[in-house]
Amino acid sequence: MEERLKRQLDFALEIDKEKNIFRQTHLSGHGRRENDAEHAWHMAVMAYLLREYSNEEVDIGRVMIMCLIHDIVEIESGDTYAYDEENLKTQKQREETAKEKIYSLLPEDQKQEMIALFDEFEESKTAEAKFAHAMDNLQPLILNNSNNGGDWKEHGICAKQVYGRHEKTKEGSGRLYQAADEIIQENIRKGNLI
Repeated sequence: MEERLKRQLDFALEIDKEKNIFRQTHLSGHGRRENDAEHAWHMAVMAYLLREYSNEEVDIGRVMIMCLIHDIVEIESGDTYAYDEENLKTQKQREETAKEKIYSLLPEDQKQEMIALFDEFEESKTAEAKFAHAMDNLQPLILNNSNNGGDWKEHGICAKQVYGRHEKTKEGSGRLYQAADEIIQENIRKGNLI
């Protein structure tokens, strides 16, 4: 087998490990905790379905691939819970190290392409990255809402923290931010968020 194909297949096998990285968010109906691969898939489908609500015209294929690859680094760095202040301090450093290790499995041109997409998502300056971030915020929000705020209650999360996370949602989609606000307000009324 030629080297390029071997490296691509090695990478494809490596990213299967993303299915073993479990997040704090539970599946709808308060099922088991979701894994990173499920989160990424869900975000990508949501991006496609909700693209009409983006603040700006986006290349939806680019948004979807960002959604699909943004957490691959967590195979090495581990998942960092969105509201874990201590681990958030080292997240960028851990993910930078992981990014180099994982994407180096690919042929050089594809390594550079994946790193550029990952960095674009992290910097959140393009319309595509902003909309992908809106999906990254909205997806766990709708799961938490379906679970009667169970994950928020379990971790003692307050509304101010959730609103802080959704500042990036507003940058990608004002309409989806409004929907998030309605969900957050409903959960405050229900006592699911302090």
